[in-house]
Amino acid sequence: MLPAIHIDPALLERCPHTRLGCLAHMVTVEPSREDLQTYLGEVMAPFLRHMLEETPLADIPNLSESRAAYKAFDKDPGRYRISSEALYRRIRQGKELYRINSIVDANNLASLETGFSIGSYDLNAISGDIVLRLGREGEAYTGIGKDSIDLCRLPLLVDEQGPFGGATSDSTRAMITETTAACLTVIYGFSTQPQLEEALALTARHFAVYTESRPLVTPFIVQGEGA
Repeated sequence: MLPAIHIDPALLERCPHTRLGCLAHMVTVEPSREDLQTYLGEVMAPFLRHMLEETPLADIPNLSESRAAYKAFDKDPGRYRISSEALYRRIRQGKELYRINSIVDANNLASLETGFSIGSYDLNAISGDIVLRLGREGEAYTGIGKDSIDLCRLPLLVDEQGPFGGATSDSTRAMITETTAACLTVIYGFSTQPQLEEALALTARHFAVYTESRPLVTPFIVQGEGA
């Protein structure tokens, strides 16, 4: 059963147009697929390198809105970068993109094509309902491939056990592994509803093409009451 997902009103007071695009699917996690890696390496990377030569990171659609949201949360977007910006910077530096597994690679492709921060999580590692809220003083977790991350004032997904994911870096607790059977993919939206809807549709297409997955529900958007 899919957990209920909502957004904390205190976060919405700071950034009223915050929304989450959500997909839930049954998955079979495979090693990195060569067709996806070929597309990333031969099509996406050259296109993005050219774009980044002419477009400042702060002006990329959906990335700029996310940076503005971090400022509204009193968090420096230059120090605590959202995950899509970290991917763009990696490409601009001429580095190869990560090869993780079929789910994470498709997740990263959608993030690069849309500018949104996107996270995928093992549903079986999540307990109870989920809320997007700002991190509290003293909260921290071990990020994937990173040391302890100070979560104060970062937008976070939180369940009964505490924070497990966010727009900057996810925790190891709910990370996708070869044993993951059910996955929740979340688009952290601080842009307009049409932009998020387009990103949600594109992300669903990439999962259909590049992963062995079966939707559990129709993709949906979570927003604040009255939005």
